[in-house]
This record gives sequence, C-alpha cells and structure tokens, in this order.
Amino acid sequence: MSTPLLDEPSATDAGSSSPGSPVAGPLAREALALAAFDHMVSHAPGYRARAGQREMAAHIAHTLSGVTLGDGAVASDAALPARGIAVVQAGTGVGKSAAYASTVIPLALAQQKRVIISTATVALQEQLIAKDLPALASALPEPFTFALAKGRGRYVCRLKLDQLSGGDAASADLFETDDSATDTSAAGVAAQAVATAAAAARWQERGVQYARWADALDSGSWDGDRDRLDEPPEGSLWGPVAAERHTCTARHCPSYNSCSYYQARARLAQAKVIVVNHDLLLSTLGLHALPAPQDCYLVFDEAHHLGSVAQGQFTASMDLMRSQWLDKLPRAVDEVASAIEYRPTIDVASFAKELKSAQSELARLAMQRIGALPAWAQLTGAERPAPRQAAAERRSDGAPVVERFEAGVLPADWHEVVTRMHAHASSLLKVFEALATQLKATARENPGDAARCAKLYSRLGALAPRLQSAQETATYWMQDAGEGRPPLAKWLEAGVSHGLVTLTAHACPLQPGSLLRNHLWNQVRAAVVTSASLTTCGSFDHFLHESGLAYDGAVAAREVQSPFDHARQGRLVVVQTVADPKDVDAYTREMLAALLVDLREVSRGALVLFTSRAQMRQAQALLERGEHGALRDRVLVQGEASRTVLLRRHAERVADGQPSVLFGLQSFGEGLDLPGELCEWVFITKLPFASPSDPVGQARADWLKSQGRDPFSELVVPATGARLLQWTGRALRTETDEAVVVCYDDRLLRQSYGRRMLKGLPPYRLQRRVDGVLTDA
Repeated sequence: MSTPLLDEPSATDAGSSSPGSPVAGPLAREALALAAFDHMVSHAPGYRARAGQREMAAHIAHTLSGVTLGDGAVASDAALPARGIAVVQAGTGVGKSAAYASTVIPLALAQQKRVIISTATVALQEQLIAKDLPALASALPEPFTFALAKGRGRYVCRLKLDQLSGGDAASADLFETDDSATDTSAAGVAAQAVATAAAAARWQERGVQYARWADALDSGSWDGDRDRLDEPPEGSLWGPVAAERHTCTARHCPSYNSCSYYQARARLAQAKVIVVNHDLLLSTLGLHALPAPQDCYLVFDEAHHLGSVAQGQFTASMDLMRSQWLDKLPRAVDEVASAIEYRPTIDVASFAKELKSAQSELARLAMQRIGALPAWAQLTGAERPAPRQAAAERRSDGAPVVERFEAGVLPADWHEVVTRMHAHASSLLKVFEALATQLKATARENPGDAARCAKLYSRLGALAPRLQSAQETATYWMQDAGEGRPPLAKWLEAGVSHGLVTLTAHACPLQPGSLLRNHLWNQVRAAVVTSASLTTCGSFDHFLHESGLAYDGAVAAREVQSPFDHARQGRLVVVQTVADPKDVDAYTREMLAALLVDLREVSRGALVLFTSRAQMRQAQALLERGEHGALRDRVLVQGEASRTVLLRRHAERVADGQPSVLFGLQSFGEGLDLPGELCEWVFITKLPFASPSDPVGQARADWLKSQGRDPFSELVVPATGARLLQWTGRALRTETDEAVVVCYDDRLLRQSYGRRMLKGLPPYRLQRRVDGVLTDA
C-alpha cells in the first residue's frame, strides 16, 4: 500500500527498525537477491527479461551481499568489506528502478531493515509510487508497505489555517514579513495607507479560501496535502498556512492530533520502503526524521544531481535591502516574553536596531561596489544606482548582476560590519531559542495553555528564518580559507523586481564531494547509486569526485549498456556554421536561421534545447515575424504555461497528427520522457556549457588554477559532457523509437574537447552537415 509524506524533526517520529534476525552469509544473501529479481521478472505484470537489467541486478546483489546493517554489525566474511556502494550507469531502457528495487528490498526485508529510495524529480517519484513498487509488492512472496516522504511545507498547518480562515488581517501580520522601504513624506504615508487597505482586502479574500480548506479538513474530503487539492494554490496563498519547522511546537500544539503532517509522519514510520527526494534526505541528516543511514539500505536514483543538491544545501544567503522585519522583531519578542514572564538577557530592541544598522551599512558598501560595475549601469539605466529606482530596467537577458569576491576575500573595511552583524544576529537567536524552550516547557507542564503557547511560538517562527539566514551568511563571510584549503565562494547579486532593486549576499563551500563525504557517506553502509548519466567523456571520474565517492574503497562501479540500437534507431547530425560560437551574436543569428529551416521538416514532435533564456527569446522574436507565422503556431515555449500543461498540449497536438515543437532550457533537457512520435527530433542550439557568470563555478575554477590545475579540462568539459548526454538522451526512449539529434555547435567535431564529449554519448550514427549536405563524420 502507498502512503504520502515527511520532513525534519524529532527522534521519536521517524520510527526505527527492529533488530535484525541472524542473517545468512554473503553468498546466500547474493543468491536471495538474484532469486527475488528473477521472481519479479517472471511474476510482475508487464515485465520481461532484459539482459542489461539482470546484469545490473547481479552487480547490486554482489556488491551489497557482504554488508550487515545495524550498530555493531560486522561482515560475516572478513575478506568482504563491511560497506558496499554499487555505482551503476544504466543506459536508457535498462529498467534500473525494477533492477534495484527487486534486489535491495528483499535484502532489507531479510534483515528486518528498511529501504530509502531518493530521487531528484517528482516524475520518478510518481513512477515508483504508482507503478514500480506496487508491481514489485504484488510479485514478491513477502509483502511490504511503501510511502512517499514529502517536505513539511507540502502540508497545511491547522493552527495557522484556523487563525487565518476568518480573513483577519491582524492575524495575518503574524505570518507576513514582507516589507519595503519606509517613505515618511505625505505622499509616501498616503501610499502606505492605500497599500495597507489593499492588504487587508487581500487577506479578507484569502480568508474565504482558508475557510473552505478548513471545512474540507473537517469533512474528511481533504487530508491537508497541498498536492491533493484540485487546483495547485499560488505560493502567496499557500505560504501563510504551510507547516514550517520554525512555527511548529509539535506535540505541544493543540492541533497536533489532527495535524496532517504528523499523521503522515506516523504512517511513514510504518513503511518498509520510503521514497524521498535528494534535497529532503540531505536536509534531514542528523535530525532523525528518516531511518539512520547506517541502519538502512539507500538507493540514489538520478544520482548525477547529488553534487549540486549538496552544494545548494550548504549555501547561505540573506536579503540586504529589506529590513523592516527587524522593526517588528522587538515587539514580537516583548509580546512573547511578557506572556510567559520571561526576561531576555539582552536589550532586544537595541540589538535589533544594531543589526539593522549593520545590514544597512553592508547594503551601502555592496551598492557602492556593484554601482561601479558596467553591468549595473545596464541594469538600472543610470550611472549610479538609486536603491528604490522604480523606473529601473532589467538587463536584456533578465539575469541579475553578480559581483564575486575573488578567493573569498572581503574588502578590509567590510570585516567589522560583517562581524557586528554576526554578533547581533547570534545574540538575538539565543533569545529566540530561550523563548522557544520556555514555551515548550510551559505547554508541557500546563496542557491547557498549549494553544496560547503554540500561537506565541508561531509569532517568533515567522521571524526566525530571516534571523537565521543573516547569522549563517555572516558566519560564512567571516571564514577564511586555511592553508592549502579551498576558499568559500562569496558573492553579491543585484537585480530589479517590480521596479525595486534587489540585493542579496551569498556564500557556500566549493567542493560538494567533501560535503557529501563528511555528512553522508561516512554514515552509509549499503547503497546503490545510479543514473543514465554518471559517466562523462567515457569515465566515472568526474561523477565520483563531485559526489564524494572518489577513493572510497566500498565503491564498485559498472556501466550497463542501453538495449537500444542507437546506430540504427538514431542519427547525430553536427551542423557546421560559418560563425564561431564564441562570436555570440553572429553565431546566434546563423544558428537560428538554420533552426527555423529545420523546424519546417518536423511532422510530429520535436524538442529544441537552448542554453540561455536570451537565446530562446531571440528565437521567439523571429517566429513572431510574418514569414514564420505558421511555425509560431506549432511552438510551445517553456514558461508560457506550466510544464504539465505544455506537455499535455504537445501530446494532444501530436495525437491529432499535427506538428508540435517544444522550446526549453536546461530543465527540459533532462527528465522529459517523450517516446515515439512525441519526440522525433532534438535540436541542440549550442553545447551546454555552464554560464560563465556562475559565481561558484568561477570560484572553483580560480581555486584549481591556483593549484596549477586546468579547470576547463578537469571541471568544465566533464560537466558539459554530462549535460550533453542528458540532452541527447531525450531522443530515444523505447526500442522502437527513431529520432534525429541535430547539434548546431560544430566544436563537438572540430575541437579535441568536443571529441572527448562524444566518447561519452551513445553510439548514434554520426554525420556532419555543411551547406545542407550530409556526410558521415
């Protein structure tokens, strides 16, 4: 059976596996896993034997057979390692989810342990929950339950919902921390009054919807899961009533027994197999929200995302422009402290004022630095930026201006400001923590006071994330690299949103592999790590370094080939252009002219992948011209509607016998499953190099150069090759598909690094096109 759910806290909520019974030796366990796979293939509906799938299952079974889970567990055979990590690149069509599920789950059940399957996309989670796991559960002799783990924010907070369902703007103030600049002029005061009235009307309207949701919860027609609403709500509507760790008193909340989130957590604790996403898994390490990594089998599908997800988890950022939340903070603390008769050890109002002053000073320094950049003049349309310039224009590509601190070194006059910010944010956080502890203690000792305590706790929780962001970012900004160690990436981003300048400070560690090694892999005993794109340029090296698995003796890597006959089913056509891709304007004009000609050949489904939004907009602009009107009607552009809606329209057009072309960026280059006529052509407008303005990539490149290494060869080429493998993988999805991949960037053939990338691609029939003439390359 399937149940939804999860997120962070409390050690007692996750459930724990019972001690395993005596486990047979490695050979018996390997035989058990393979027998389970063979049984699944012969009994599960819709499955058939595939050589590559069994090869993958055999590799997993052998690699994990020497592992016994649980504290104090040792390998039964001293010659085998106590840890096993099976790394498998499984080409499209292998059927990797069935291969790992049918081998790992029986191994776990035999030891009375649990399995966590972590993915990067919702689509794969849905496939596992709706198809693969039910089929396996029906085929295996021993049944098992499985659950989908979701973040806390996917569930409604009943306490917030009840507070806001009347549309009370005063209650809304507890949760709304958005702010803008204060204008004390007569016009400014009048405008603020109008804005306040509009906000009250908005909350009154939202209150009607919140009341409907509350009624649905009471009637049982809705379980509190955002994904089960008929219409997905806008973030501005859902955010104020979403469950959050910072506003939750857990068992001390009066709505705890009816809480959708904790009810789902309770069901999750009973599941033998838990499906989760990489973000949630990494963010909850050490919080006991999931079974301990050393006490369960882990499967990382779509594992090529692990490095970037880890980097994102350890990135800190703070808003430097908006600070009115700090004006609200003293009043909130005073209300809570007075209500529970607690006296803070610091002058909260003074510390909040000092923190706001430090933030304002840092914003001033940042604006001075960014204001000197040529890109900023383009962004604002002025020589010197005005912090609230309503007439500011976006850059043509819509991207923010990024200013990076080389080698992670801040200007000398910034250190005192950042240190002040860190000190005051840390002191205020201690007050928040003390108040939270006291509130929980009061609720525990006086159950009748729990409702009041929960509301007071949520008052602090609405402000805590911003305070925490300021403290974490300042902590990173204060860190200097040790001798021989890579620095942190530190940067500023400035942009314009709704006529207002935005300015944020960011920082993160440079090596995702080290983060994963220190926070994940040192706790893992048994794992499967798989994807269709783990090798790049013909080697696992790049992935192993990025994921923290390089030099790990427990790793056994294997590449399982796709069953597709790529040379027969598909072609890779490389178009030679006169303009070099480095000459962006000339190349883009020539490439788009060729693309528009090629799109006229599309009779069913096609996918065009762009490397930048600006490039895609230029293509759209060309289509708007009269001579291309017929083509424009065929094109669906990412961003014009939700991904789900675009794909549905695309499928409907193709089913009706009409040509349909999808325009998309990187997110469309991966995870789209468009079999058969839905995708007979894939057009790649340019080799998918990462943006040169990426501050983390730049910082990593600088670090490698300082160590005498070549970042282009070591970092850029493998990463681009991995993305190119994903992009070309959209072409063939079944053994009967036929498709053509057209790449307009002839560096793929004429440059040595392009040839390196080709080594990692499927063996399509390779052709070169010059002036419209095709020849084998």
